[in-house]
Amino acid sequence: MNIKKSIEFANKNPVSWVSSIENDQARVRALGMWFADETGYYFQINAGTDMYKQLQENPKVEAGFWEPGEMFGTMMRVAGKVEFLDDIELKKRVLEDRPFLKDFGLTLENPGLIIFAIPEGEAYFWNIENTFQPKKMIKFRSK
Repeated sequence: MNIKKSIEFANKNPVSWVSSIENDQARVRALGMWFADETGYYFQINAGTDMYKQLQENPKVEAGFWEPGEMFGTMMRVAGKVEFLDDIELKKRVLEDRPFLKDFGLTLENPGLIIFAIPEGEAYFWNIENTFQPKKMIKFRSK
C-alpha cells in the first residue's frame, strides 16, 4: 500500500474515529473527515468543543477509518500531529462544501470555525488476512 491508496481509502470512507488526549486519558469520537489529499487529512471542528481544547494541549492524534466487508472489513489508522490552519481560502471552501455549518453560526469571520490537518505521520491498513503479519507503515509528509 502507498499514500495514494491511503488518501483514496479515507475519501471513500470519511467517517472516522478520532482520538485525542485529555490529561492522561484517551478520548475518541466519530468525526467526518472533510477531505484528504497529498498535503494531509483535513477536518473541521468548532472551537467550543472539548476536542479542540485537547488538541491544543496535545496535538498528537490518531484517526481510524473503516470500510465494511467480509470478515470485519478493512481498517486504516492514521497517526500524527495536528496542524491548525487559519487560511481564508480553506474556510471559504469548507463553508461551500459543508453549508450546514452556517446553520450553527459558523462564518468566515467566526473564530469558532476551526480547520486542522494531519500533514505528517504514518498510516497502515488492517484486515483479517494481515492480522499476524508485521505492520506495513506508510509514512507521509506534506512538506
